[in-house]
Amino acid sequence: MSQDDITLLAIALIVILGIVAAIAKFRMHPFPALMIGALVLGLWTGADPAAILKSFQTGFGGTLARVGVLLALGAMFGEMLASSGGAERVSTALVNAGGTRLVPWTIGLVAMLLGLPLFFEAAVVLMMPIVLTVGAQLAREPGELKGNPYLLAGLPVFAGIGVMHVLVPPHPGPMVAIDAIGADMGSTLVIGILLAFPVAILAGPLFTYWIAPRASANPPADLVERLTRRDSSFRAPGIGVTVATILFPIMLMMGKAAVDLLLPVGHPVRTLFEFIGHPIVALLLAVLLSMCTFGFFLGKDTKLVGKLLGDALPPVAAIMLIIGAGGALKQMLIDVGLGRTIANASQLVELSPLLLGWFTAVIIRLATGSATVATVTAGGLMAATISVNPDLNPALLVLAIGAGSMFFSHINDAGFWMVKEFMGMNMPDMFKTWSMVSNIISVTGLLFVLALSLVI
Repeated sequence: MSQDDITLLAIALIVILGIVAAIAKFRMHPFPALMIGALVLGLWTGADPAAILKSFQTGFGGTLARVGVLLALGAMFGEMLASSGGAERVSTALVNAGGTRLVPWTIGLVAMLLGLPLFFEAAVVLMMPIVLTVGAQLAREPGELKGNPYLLAGLPVFAGIGVMHVLVPPHPGPMVAIDAIGADMGSTLVIGILLAFPVAILAGPLFTYWIAPRASANPPADLVERLTRRDSSFRAPGIGVTVATILFPIMLMMGKAAVDLLLPVGHPVRTLFEFIGHPIVALLLAVLLSMCTFGFFLGKDTKLVGKLLGDALPPVAAIMLIIGAGGALKQMLIDVGLGRTIANASQLVELSPLLLGWFTAVIIRLATGSATVATVTAGGLMAATISVNPDLNPALLVLAIGAGSMFFSHINDAGFWMVKEFMGMNMPDMFKTWSMVSNIISVTGLLFVLALSLVI
């Protein structure tokens, strides 16, 4: 590595540690802390001021365009679900399915099923009303469970969604890596699903049982109250209608994934599902459906439904701004060349192809905060290794890269801030819980891939 590369790495590390200290030690609000950190990074590395502002705006706006709209629509959907009593019905069913002791298992399994077709952010948004409702129920009736009730309900969900996001196609990262490396889609899908379950068990329920008594989560009171209360003046929807409404956007997105694999570009059905199966459109349609199933069909008038939708937005406004600022920091790290510097440096390390693929994804993930960027970049860099390692199973290389892309979620990851703000955790507890969940997914995923490489 050149001296310039070492200097850039040092600057980035100092800025990231400075942001963490500002938030954790000096209690600065994350929004200005992330903004200041992103701008300081650009100025310190000598970037042109105009380019710095452009990077900031691109990262902030791009993140909000993707995640912010999902958060707003998800909050509206969650408000309709919760106020109708639908979330309470689902949470009761989950608790009754296996008893209180098995809640981390049942809710984690539901999250994995939801996470199969969904982006991480979309799946989290859809699951939060259920997580908070189950958490509130566990707070009242913990049974045999010990520890923070919201961690017991939330961590298995985040683990299940995260595992599916990085290991199982048709998520964007694995799909691009499959194409770059030349892996077989079917083999990668089957092996990915087989790996996902043991990894999710270790990172989800088993880790949750251990960490829940040792950390704390206190979701914002207004958010909990809004997403767990029910308007008892109206009848509640049936469990069938509730589940069908929740599954509606998931089926649209799953349909898009299916037609992308089965139908050629330009086919009318594929064109239709590329539109209605996009996460933003699917959630918008879900909100419209929820206005009927959780509103009009229960006797609520348009004025009340409109008020419920409007009241859903203020509690998530601060979360949206923090996530946008995190996106700005991520874009600044990319534009100053940190991702490229780290990717090039990783090629100097002598490791087996599977370890090198994992390691390359890890360091790109640490630099950019994006699992998708890490998978796509590492997949492109590792593509040439297949030709010189004919005995290497390409599907295992894709999965090793996917596992590496989940390593140590921290402050430049939009998902980090979603989890933190929804769950109301401080920085030390975030590193002990969510960051450790991401590490367990990454490391155990690699270990299972290495074990499989001995037999396939």
